[in-house]
Amino acid sequence: MTSAYASDPARSVNAVIVWDQNAQTAIWDYAQQQPQVQARSFAMVHGAVYDAVNAIAGKPYQPYLSAPATNGRESTDAAVGTAAFKVLSSLFPDQQARLQQQYDDYMAGIPAGQAKARGTAVGNQTSAAMISARQNDGAFGEEAWPVGTQPGQWRPTPPTNANATAWVGRLKPFLIPSVSMFRSSGPPALTSAHYARDFNEVKTIGAVNSTTRTLDQTQAAIWWHDRHLGEWEIKRQLAVNQRLSTVQTARMFAMVDLSEADATSACYNEKGAWMFWRPVTAIQLADTDGNPDTVADPTWMPLLVTPPHPDYTSGHTCFTAASMSALAFFFGRNDISFGAYSSASGTTRTFNSFSGAIAEVIEARIWGGIHTRTADIEGAKIGLKTTAYAVTHYFQPRR
Repeated sequence: MTSAYASDPARSVNAVIVWDQNAQTAIWDYAQQQPQVQARSFAMVHGAVYDAVNAIAGKPYQPYLSAPATNGRESTDAAVGTAAFKVLSSLFPDQQARLQQQYDDYMAGIPAGQAKARGTAVGNQTSAAMISARQNDGAFGEEAWPVGTQPGQWRPTPPTNANATAWVGRLKPFLIPSVSMFRSSGPPALTSAHYARDFNEVKTIGAVNSTTRTLDQTQAAIWWHDRHLGEWEIKRQLAVNQRLSTVQTARMFAMVDLSEADATSACYNEKGAWMFWRPVTAIQLADTDGNPDTVADPTWMPLLVTPPHPDYTSGHTCFTAASMSALAFFFGRNDISFGAYSSASGTTRTFNSFSGAIAEVIEARIWGGIHTRTADIEGAKIGLKTTAYAVTHYFQPRR
């Protein structure tokens, strides 16, 4: 990679990492968006950033939405900052003053001149294309899921009894043709041995007062449930440790974030198709399920607070399987070590492979008492299928 697009010669910090951190500040620190909502915001930022960086680099990879005309002498840092700032401003108008000051301070560090002006123009073009593409995409539409009354049907869960973000399952996808294209055969029948195995496993190990769950399993459950996602730090850590150039970082972040967003929507579409009850409901009302191998416990509660949407499939395993498989594809290998700290658990978890992270999140949602094993496994399958489609049809080398 030449310095014309690896980074501006006067700057040593990777602009894509800087603006990913800035995006996190806007999306989480201020807006407090939940993971299924965060996914769309990060995807919009990094889709626009990728198109800007890729254009200045001479379009070595397939553009996502747009490919502005460039001569390679534009400031990549100005393009990255402008693309990210404009998308974030469109997403969070109530943060406009703060974002403007952040952008102005950042741009002040880039020498004035034609390179800066042309880079700014590129960022303006790619952000405009992204903002236009996501108009009327279904975001923030119908919030409530249908509430069931029959055995197996989802209903709000204690202690919050919340019902939210049903629109995620109907969001216009970024990459895949349809959010329903990976439809599964559904959760196991309530009267089946398969269902009883899932039920009894989560009832035993996922209870708030479980005597079989280890300290490490408890910490893992909390670590993976932290709404300040470890995946953010993992991406940035890998970009630094693997010494990625700016264009490589932009491609990797876009590949990961857009795949995550579509996998999340696909899994939420699956939730809407099956509307399956959460473990806390299933266990408290087990005397209604018709299965002789399940026993009700009206006082049972999970370790973690159950999210306000159905069990099947697990959004987090969808999301993580998509991100980790995208990273494995990008690097062309599975055996890279990484880790991240969670203030919620007070621990750092480390992994020796991308597949290892997927395997642990499947277990962690059971340990937390909020998902059945089948919901986790089938969710991970959707995440893997989403990324497989994405990396086959997008972000490919053009030469």
